[in-house]
Amino acid sequence: MTPCGSGHGGFDDALPGAQKETDETLTISDERPTTGLWNDPALPASVRAKALLDVMTEAEKVAQLGSSWPGHDTSGDVAPMQDTFRDAQTFHEAIVNGLGHLTRVFGTAPIAAEAGRDRLAALQAEVAAANRFGIPAIAHEECLTGFTTWQATVYPTPLAWAATWDPELVLCMATAIGSDMAAVGVHQGLAPVLDVVRDYRWGRVEETLGEDPYLVSELGLAYVRGLQSAGVVATVKHFAGYSTSRAARNHAPAAVGPRELADVILPPFEKAVVAGRAGAVMNAYNDIDGVPCGADETLLTGLLRDTWEFEGTVVSDYWSIAFLTSLHQVAADIVGAAQAALHAGIDIELPHTSGYGEPLTAMLRDGRISSDLLDRAVLRVLTQKIELGLLDPGWRPGRHTAPVDFDSPGNRDVARRIAEESVVLLSNGSGILPLTGPQSIAVIGPAADEARCLFGCYSFPNHVLPHHPEISLGIEAPTVLDAIRKEFPSSAVRHETGCPISVDDRSGIEAAVAIAAAADLTILVVGDRSGMFGHGTSGEGCDVAALELPGAQDDLVEAILGAAKRAVLVVVSGRPYAIGRHTRQADATLQAFFPGQEGAAAIAGVLSGRINPSGRLPVQIPGDAAGQPGTYLAAPLALKTDGVSNIDPTPAFPFGHGLSYTTFSLDEVNVDEAVVDVDGSVTVQARVTNTGSRAGTAVPQLYLTDPVASVTRPVRQLIGFTRVDLAAGETRTVRFEVHADMTAFTGRDLRRRVEPGQITLTIAQSAGDLGSSVQVTLEGDTRIVDHTRTMSTPAAPADTAARNMR
Repeated sequence: MTPCGSGHGGFDDALPGAQKETDETLTISDERPTTGLWNDPALPASVRAKALLDVMTEAEKVAQLGSSWPGHDTSGDVAPMQDTFRDAQTFHEAIVNGLGHLTRVFGTAPIAAEAGRDRLAALQAEVAAANRFGIPAIAHEECLTGFTTWQATVYPTPLAWAATWDPELVLCMATAIGSDMAAVGVHQGLAPVLDVVRDYRWGRVEETLGEDPYLVSELGLAYVRGLQSAGVVATVKHFAGYSTSRAARNHAPAAVGPRELADVILPPFEKAVVAGRAGAVMNAYNDIDGVPCGADETLLTGLLRDTWEFEGTVVSDYWSIAFLTSLHQVAADIVGAAQAALHAGIDIELPHTSGYGEPLTAMLRDGRISSDLLDRAVLRVLTQKIELGLLDPGWRPGRHTAPVDFDSPGNRDVARRIAEESVVLLSNGSGILPLTGPQSIAVIGPAADEARCLFGCYSFPNHVLPHHPEISLGIEAPTVLDAIRKEFPSSAVRHETGCPISVDDRSGIEAAVAIAAAADLTILVVGDRSGMFGHGTSGEGCDVAALELPGAQDDLVEAILGAAKRAVLVVVSGRPYAIGRHTRQADATLQAFFPGQEGAAAIAGVLSGRINPSGRLPVQIPGDAAGQPGTYLAAPLALKTDGVSNIDPTPAFPFGHGLSYTTFSLDEVNVDEAVVDVDGSVTVQARVTNTGSRAGTAVPQLYLTDPVASVTRPVRQLIGFTRVDLAAGETRTVRFEVHADMTAFTGRDLRRRVEPGQITLTIAQSAGDLGSSVQVTLEGDTRIVDHTRTMSTPAAPADTAARNMR
């Protein structure tokens, strides 16, 4: 398996020689035409970059801020409003005097690993030969569910990573993804997505890490550290407010106030930048209070750089500079859009050069932008290229020319582990699970025999292959039906689709009901098929107006549950659906968020009991009539259930919920100090016991309640969690080291503060679990804190030697 290091963040901490060739190399050219201090690895990157900047012409500088997408005409609809390509330069036009980025050489059309590596090397040779200094481009790719290229492992979608509540495993996955990318000369990955879910109707919920900023920030930090430990720049996105769009519509204006922005949306980005030293940030498409993020100097420079001290590059989301004129209409033309974006702090235009080409040159000539503003962006790009080793003597575009396996056994093992840890057992009221070998099984539902129902929208099979129907998936990806047949070889298995995923067609329900009525057991597999811009039921641009199952699936579920002797409901989806009424009728219910190519085996393994489920919900399962937007992270009035509204916000299953085939108890919660300074810390601990008859994994969660504050505060807010493996009957003590900074929030003056007073700390098994609580009093004066504050709560079981058996 790919080694999983601790990963300290920052691509300058990457594996030695991460982007350099061994003796087996692909050459660019025999010599660089012009050399200087910028080629000396002994000097600091900042010194080298400044030396190169000082000898570059204006045209050479401008070229470093642009990009090119060779082969984009074969890509199909993989990005929003691709008709902007009508103005794109050809690759050979774009590389005159140099190039900032190469866009998706591997992720545009099906190409084998070695062929892609060779093509990238050939393109880099042309880029380097086209400028005086032999400067290559930064090659970037999508990597949200793995390296988005043909025949590469499709890992579970980020919402499934979040369901593991396992940062170490996410780090391991990101390291594996980064290693594959670096091996073929890719320098930057466009992940992770750090948007915090605010409305489940939004199509991109599947790409997120859930609805809690602490959970998102811890898992996002792990991904950044893992990817960058392999020498690949992580790009945190979408900065910021993208997930707060009005009515959950893609690209819609953000519906967010300054305090919600500061306390819910921004913390994952802040932690990735400050603690993870993320190398790149991508702006969001939306506007906040009328100011598009791509033209927001306060956001991209004032906050990101001046306050958080970010030192990497800001890249535009695809065409977002052009959108400043075409969609936001805050610029009269592409010239004005480029001016606004550069001034705000966008350094590189993706996916191809439009505004950051001739328009920049024209504005430099007439004085609308200064040479200092241009130099600011160029210096950042050059510094990053130097940190990546692109100007070192002997640099080559990939590590080696040996055969490359993007779907290695090690990759698949990591994908399997994530899939297995991510499956959430929502209910098991009748105790039907684990199954004990039924004689006959009816497997019903549109998601049962379709492998692409296991993948997210940025997986290569769902993102690119729909435009190449003649090409195979390129990976082994059994369906849920395949996996059930393998898991239960002695059972007679019959299958009916029942209805399509999204089409309102009920013609197959009657046949499905017939086999359900005849079978000893029915497994009903429903949910989503991810796609792009309306070509799926989940994914970018696939937003929904309500949270019923797509198409006729609700009718199918009702019919099957009414006819089956015993039935297990399995939901494979990209967002949580309002399935509460179905779970009350089903004997048991599983939730799997697009679990990837190993996901079907994970689902079947949970059904059989081969795998004891340990997944926990990173988003609530909404109640039958719950309004949207609405997540668990809300003030008391928002969660009030009587006397204020006829809409009940109570979820069917709360944030953090997940059952096991064993049971756990939490008791003896205590704190080492009942009174602590507003700059102090306390240790909270609890005893966790496996009270069942088989080994399992508990996920203790630490929640903060601030009963009296100067502004409204959430009823509960996650500030810590851990996973604890326990043998049957085993007890362990779990400790959380809580700094007073973890109680900080944004006050009326928009400064983050730690206020004195009493707080409640609760260790529970979900946000809806009563749990066990302790009170702590913070004393002293109100304390203002900034980005240097403590942002994590270390949590771990006591030492193994201290374990005791019940």
